[in-house]
Amino acid sequence: MLEGIRIVEYATYIAAPGAGGIMADWGADVIKVEPPGGDPIRLFFASVGVEASINPVFDMDNRGKRAIVLDTAQAGGREALVRLVERADVFLTNVRPGGLKRAGLDHEALLARNPKLVYASVSGYGLDGPDADRPGMDGAAFWARSGLAAMFSPKGGEPIPLRTAFGDHVASMAAVAGVCAALVERAHTGRGRLVEASLLRAAHYAGSSDLALQHAIGRVASSKPRQDAPLPLINFFQTSDGHWISLLTRQGEKDWPRLTRALGAAQLANDARFASAKTRRENRHALVAALDAAFGARTLAALGPALDAEAVIWSPVLAPREAAADAQALAAGCVVRTPTHDGGFVNAPAGPVRFPGADDGPKGPAPRMGQHTRAVLAELGYEAGEIETLLACGAAA
Repeated sequence: MLEGIRIVEYATYIAAPGAGGIMADWGADVIKVEPPGGDPIRLFFASVGVEASINPVFDMDNRGKRAIVLDTAQAGGREALVRLVERADVFLTNVRPGGLKRAGLDHEALLARNPKLVYASVSGYGLDGPDADRPGMDGAAFWARSGLAAMFSPKGGEPIPLRTAFGDHVASMAAVAGVCAALVERAHTGRGRLVEASLLRAAHYAGSSDLALQHAIGRVASSKPRQDAPLPLINFFQTSDGHWISLLTRQGEKDWPRLTRALGAAQLANDARFASAKTRRENRHALVAALDAAFGARTLAALGPALDAEAVIWSPVLAPREAAADAQALAAGCVVRTPTHDGGFVNAPAGPVRFPGADDGPKGPAPRMGQHTRAVLAELGYEAGEIETLLACGAAA
């Protein structure tokens, strides 16, 4: 879908490289520009004191890209980057705005050199405001600052941590959407533009149903322990063989009799305490206890077909090892075979969108550091001697 689009990725860690990785899957030529020493996420395991010969976290977001090393603190490295941008469709970066401005790599400067450029900034807090230049990874800007951590934590409980790169990948998807929209606009106007995505803004959108209530009525409901859920039929229940089920019910009263039939619990349907959504909420402690007993009396294998027969919305709570091998996930294309440098393949998560009938998966392995430096510089018109000079002085590697 993006064949013929060249993207210069001047970024580290995950949020912006994740966006580049999605677009590389979709056929874009993504050139990853790393600083001397490489993208720090290459050291993911070393940073937590673990020795490992593989790095799936890096590989996930960088598969199918070409990689060069440029020291943009040196004039030669900076000039090579600018020459690369002059021939690009998209410049994708998560370097903080102040650093880009000082290096002459801000959007005003690069759009002046290439008016057709789509300049995509992925930051922690956005490009305006007192914290625009503040460093912000997803546990801070996406999770804590946005209000999400507080909303997910049970009232009075300690904040829970965010899983690795969860917020980064939400921002990655937002950045891809913005870049693609800007490319459509450019097809009509012939001009590029600044596209701005941030962890903070992506988080506000991800939590927008709750935050819409906050804006409109000045408060949101706090998260409650399972036994005190304000909507007791939207909850988790455990089967007799130890499996957890996520139960969801729709608005209205139709799902309550369906659930009691599936559970073989007619006495609950006839219990005045549970006759309406209002009384079920008022008597939620008793209802959760009664449902715990009903779910706990049957196995998952018995409950699943009974819930399906009544069109009740539910899902098993899968462990990561189960999710990775889930037959439905495999059928939906959630897992793709990613090429490795030794000519083999390894399974990995797919990108977030499927294009049936198209080649929308990984185009190659994640590049080794500086693997394509010479080739890319040659494409830019550098002579062999010029390339060797840049390599010798450390402006490129």
